[in-house]
Amino acid sequence: MDEPSLPITRYALSGDVSIAYQTMGDGPLDIVLIPGFVSNIEFMHELPGYTAFLRRLSTFARVVTFDKRGQGLSDRIADAPSLEQRIDDVRAVMDAIGSREATLMGFSEGCAMGVMFAAAHPDRVSRLILYGGFARFADKYDVSTFEAMIAKRMPFWGDGSLLKIIVPARSHTPELIAEYAKFERLSASPGAFRAIQLMNIQIDVRSILGSVRVPTLVLHREFDPMLSVELGRDLAARIPNAKYIEYKDEGHAFWVGNTEPLLGDIEEFVTGHREQVSTDVERVLATVLFTDIVDSTRSAAEMGDLAWRRLLDRHDQTAKQIVEKHRGHLVKSTGDGILATFDGPGRAVRSALAFRSAAEQLGIRLRAGLHTGEIEVRDRDIGGIAVHAAARVMAQCQPSEVLVSRVVTDLVAGAGLKFADRGSHELKGIPGKWDLFAAMA
Repeated sequence: MDEPSLPITRYALSGDVSIAYQTMGDGPLDIVLIPGFVSNIEFMHELPGYTAFLRRLSTFARVVTFDKRGQGLSDRIADAPSLEQRIDDVRAVMDAIGSREATLMGFSEGCAMGVMFAAAHPDRVSRLILYGGFARFADKYDVSTFEAMIAKRMPFWGDGSLLKIIVPARSHTPELIAEYAKFERLSASPGAFRAIQLMNIQIDVRSILGSVRVPTLVLHREFDPMLSVELGRDLAARIPNAKYIEYKDEGHAFWVGNTEPLLGDIEEFVTGHREQVSTDVERVLATVLFTDIVDSTRSAAEMGDLAWRRLLDRHDQTAKQIVEKHRGHLVKSTGDGILATFDGPGRAVRSALAFRSAAEQLGIRLRAGLHTGEIEVRDRDIGGIAVHAAARVMAQCQPSEVLVSRVVTDLVAGAGLKFADRGSHELKGIPGKWDLFAAMA
């Protein structure tokens, strides 16, 4: 079956500024998505997971996306717009599509816009959803050094650094880094990025949160690397009768990670019921293996695209053979590494060691991280904290090292494997101290 075509970009006039928007679906109600600090409604369909998320929403609603003035496909302006101007843009888009009343879904910085619109125009808002948001932006940063920090970051805008907060587990994947770098450049210029952030530091909607009277749902991920979960909890506590849901997942963007619980909660909040998904999440105990190639970006540049692609093909084929030999399941290639699972931790460690040795024969140095825990299996992908933990263990690796968590060493006691203590570490986004060990061949 052919994939449904992507929505067409159209324009609404807000004063004398043209605001780019798209609609998807023809459901009986409208959901207007208010974006974070940058967006490009056409290019975002290139980001893995984004279009699928919107299509799922469009099964029960007409979904509306737009680029705020000054970014993406909307008109560029001299300075960063005020919140008041931005909510005028929301109203202009709703008027253009003939939407008298809608559910507003704010994302990140867009939550402040959603709050202000709902408080000022409750007759046009049926429900309010706030995902990954905050009440006051300055709660995250030191205001006295913020401008200097942004100035320091400006020369690197467009290098793909957003990936570290959007999809942390894949922040070493060259193809995805390039994709997010392009997204940054197509969303805003460095100057626009600076102006937007300097305006954001002034955002403080605490005084109007008590005036929100529409039904409100606040959603936040426990391990959000951009805006801490405490900011989400604080936001929900300040809104009368708001419902708050927290997800034990990692990442800032709504379209990454395990999205089905999030989508189900949105559908139930908006429609009063949730779709019974036939592919229910299966939870199993597994040992998760993450690998990546050391200095892959530099190697690719030195070798050239064709030679590098051939080397990656040999890498992927070698990985498949070794994982299958050790009775594992190769979940996917991550561009410059693999994600695999095993039903036995001993086989997982031996597979990682064998893959490291085989890669060295190809002239490649690997890093490998392993952790054993409960994972969620859906279709061809996996999720859950165990997956994030394995990725974080790998991030602590030295070149050519196979690093495992204490859980793994405890489970393979007596299996003849040897380990060297690598000390106790804090893993980004995961609570507590983690004892890590290097597996020895």
